[in-house]
Amino acid sequence: MEAFPPAEACYARVRRRFLAAARARGARLDSLTLPGRGPGGEALAVDIAWLGPARAPRLLVHTSGLHGVEGFAGSLVQRRLLEVLPEPPPGTAVVLVHGLNPWGMAWLRRVNEHNVDLNRNFLPRGGDWSGAPPAYALLDPLLNPPSPPRADGFYLRALWLLARHGLRPLAQGVAGGQYDYPRGLFYGGHRPEPSAAAYTHWLESRLPGVERLVTVDVHTGLGRWGRAMALHEHTGGALDAAARARAGLQPGAPAYTARGAMVHMYRRLAGDRPLDVVLQEHGTWPLLRMLHALREENRQYHYDDPQRLDHPARRRLLAAAFPASRRWRRRCVHHGVTLVRHLLEGLAGSES
Repeated sequence: MEAFPPAEACYARVRRRFLAAARARGARLDSLTLPGRGPGGEALAVDIAWLGPARAPRLLVHTSGLHGVEGFAGSLVQRRLLEVLPEPPPGTAVVLVHGLNPWGMAWLRRVNEHNVDLNRNFLPRGGDWSGAPPAYALLDPLLNPPSPPRADGFYLRALWLLARHGLRPLAQGVAGGQYDYPRGLFYGGHRPEPSAAAYTHWLESRLPGVERLVTVDVHTGLGRWGRAMALHEHTGGALDAAARARAGLQPGAPAYTARGAMVHMYRRLAGDRPLDVVLQEHGTWPLLRMLHALREENRQYHYDDPQRLDHPARRRLLAAAFPASRRWRRRCVHHGVTLVRHLLEGLAGSES
């Protein structure tokens, strides 16, 4: 029987490969060590490779693994960038942030060890760590049944709710972020999680002297198989209109608005500085199929065997987040590298 997870979806191995590629490139490295361990007892860390001058007025930050298991695709892109990206132009630096949720990568989960969706965990200081969209209580029995994975009519029930309430209200209810159901999907936590806090502090310490900031966060799952979408989550003038057009950026128009999303942290730290925030989504599965995979894996973790990586529900989530198809992975890397090249060109050509 083949080993699971495969080497390309083993956190310890892909971390070693990223660090080796960064050292071979001559990048400056920081590692933000975190509590917790992987399945083999391996240490967990957010690893950061810096290319270009240490104090550059223009900064491009590229992140992977905010949603754990999605980080293997982002890792592929980042390792390829370390191989092929030319030296940044004068006055410009590129930062590759690998594995923002290393526990989720290691354990093949979207969330971290506290069941927290880190893209709902960047609330401001003094923020309210409570509450849920009004529809979440209605949806909780469908989203978070307290039982191991099994067939229970999910698709029929979900389609009935969509027909009755409409996509946008339900999408906001499901994915807007909730702070009242600790075992539920899209849980934002009740305090800043270690990786979110460490990354925020690290970035804040590097921003003095930065005049223009562009960020790219890599995700997988939603959208047509093999299609990459570059969504503008925030347009703040770091790139001009021509640069945005060359990069193929689309206005970020999701069906929901997430509390505690990382984009809000970037906006707070940037202050008055020009800032553009981009989310790159590499599509795999349709919306309901993806939601079902998240739901069943969540049930498996909480109500079956949380240590079992090779459970069918965990395997299905990995397949949804990081398809084994070589063609899909080649397209993911191509789209990821192409986007960074266009953004870097636009940022370097901007007025400082």
